[in-house]
Amino acid sequence: MRNRFDTELENLNLELIKMGSLIETSIESSAKALINQDLKMVKKVNELENEIDEMEKTIESHCLRLLLQQQPVASDLRIISTALKMITDMERIGDNAEDIAEIAKFLVNQEFIKDLVHIPQMAEATISMVKRSVDAFVSKDKELALEVCRDDDIVDNLFQIIKNELIGKIQEEANNGEQAIDLLMIAKYLERIGDHAENIAEWVIFSITGEHVKVGD
Repeated sequence: MRNRFDTELENLNLELIKMGSLIETSIESSAKALINQDLKMVKKVNELENEIDEMEKTIESHCLRLLLQQQPVASDLRIISTALKMITDMERIGDNAEDIAEIAKFLVNQEFIKDLVHIPQMAEATISMVKRSVDAFVSKDKELALEVCRDDDIVDNLFQIIKNELIGKIQEEANNGEQAIDLLMIAKYLERIGDHAENIAEWVIFSITGEHVKVGD
């Protein structure tokens, strides 16, 4: 019975890795939709969102099946409950990536009011946070999870830089206002993705230690 349960937990890990890969690709594609002004990438993000939603349902069903059909001990219960919490944040990351792509769609034919330097950096940082948070869960690596939590400061700092630059653009020319707000919203969605990745990492720490932590506080 225990061997079967361990096999099911391993399958759960594989499903989480797959969902993590989908949201990483979704963030990357939404950034490309903006930077390259590419409508094909917008469509790709929309398609990925459907896959992400399906993976959330699959993993949720898997977790509930483990709870109902097996006899998990306390440490197993922490792993399963963490997986359920993780997929909620992962699904929301997919939503945020889709929100970015939707804004990017309206900027396809516009000349950018500033070089897009820091938004790609934010996207890259959040993709890294997502990947490492899932890796930390699979490998039960507390230190890696703590590293992800600390890296949220990088995303927050980039958001502040972008906000200040866009405010400066509006002050230079009022006509920059509409696009500046769109770019600021994209940066805000990326900041939220960083927050969700941090949430995942904090749940990973709980799954390992049994303690709830707020590293960012």
